[in-house]
Amino acid sequence: MKIDGGCHCGAIRFEAEVAADRITICHCTDCQNLTGTAYRATVAAPGESFTLQGAPTIYVKTGTSGAKREHAFCPTCGAPIYSTGPETHAVYSLRIGTIRQRHDLGRPRGQGWSRSALAWSADLTGIPKHPTQPQY
Repeated sequence: MKIDGGCHCGAIRFEAEVAADRITICHCTDCQNLTGTAYRATVAAPGESFTLQGAPTIYVKTGTSGAKREHAFCPTCGAPIYSTGPETHAVYSLRIGTIRQRHDLGRPRGQGWSRSALAWSADLTGIPKHPTQPQY
């Protein structure tokens, strides 16, 4: 599936080919910290299909395993765009929220680091829903 997207302010844009059923969720504490929320949802894009316009800021994170991941985000608005292996750039993990066609993608096929998941994140049933900004 051909997709395109970018950051919140429009300074970073990208295009890629993805398999719409290859969405994953990561509950690790790094992803919680890097996103500022409960988990990160991504879809994999082969490096040869990924094109980028703009110059993201790159942060290289070394995980507890010793593996390094290059995280790219917009230097203006701060929106996270992707992560990838810093040496190969073989696969880009694109952030679902930055993809214009995100509603056309399938359901996640798996969840990693579930031992770090926030207890409430597994079931949102019964939490009130609002079609727009709620007044609390």
